[in-house]
Amino acid sequence: MKIGVLGIQGDVYEHYTAIRPLKNKYKVEAYIIRSPEEINEMDGIIIPGGESTTITRFLSRYINIINENVRNGMKIMGTCAGAIILSKDTGDPRVHGTGIMDIKIQRNAYGRQIDSFIDAVNIKNIGTFNAVFIRAPVIDDPGKTSVLGEYNGKPVIVENENAIAMTFHPELTGDLRVHEYFLRKVMGN
Repeated sequence: MKIGVLGIQGDVYEHYTAIRPLKNKYKVEAYIIRSPEEINEMDGIIIPGGESTTITRFLSRYINIINENVRNGMKIMGTCAGAIILSKDTGDPRVHGTGIMDIKIQRNAYGRQIDSFIDAVNIKNIGTFNAVFIRAPVIDDPGKTSVLGEYNGKPVIVENENAIAMTFHPELTGDLRVHEYFLRKVMGN
């Protein structure tokens, strides 16, 4: 199985290094995607957290191929800014969502960088997870997605058939259970 981390901006290396220890258990190889053509070779991709307006500027080269592959069954995971990119409605005209997930999301909803925090979130099929929220978005409307976890009554991790989006950063925790959940989704389990 090949998992690519979209190498535009943000926590690219952190996701890459989160996948690598799972190599033997899931027979997975991690890659950093630097060109749109590489997406076709992947079984799943991760859009990392970062700065969503910056990611949007560079995403145009990738968007059609990502959407086509996801329509054809490829699995995708978006964390923080990646969740914003996967959304139907970003709430910000500068940031264009792909619509892969039927969610309405609000950028930087918890405040500025100084307002970042870590707190426990109970995630369906995973358990209690210490989630890292950095200038995190809030999912205002989960639409037709399944809510896997909430924080203060708001969804923070949702999924549909081909995608998982979360407003926190699992790659910064050292806890690989969210990445494992994604890999099982890619495998069809």
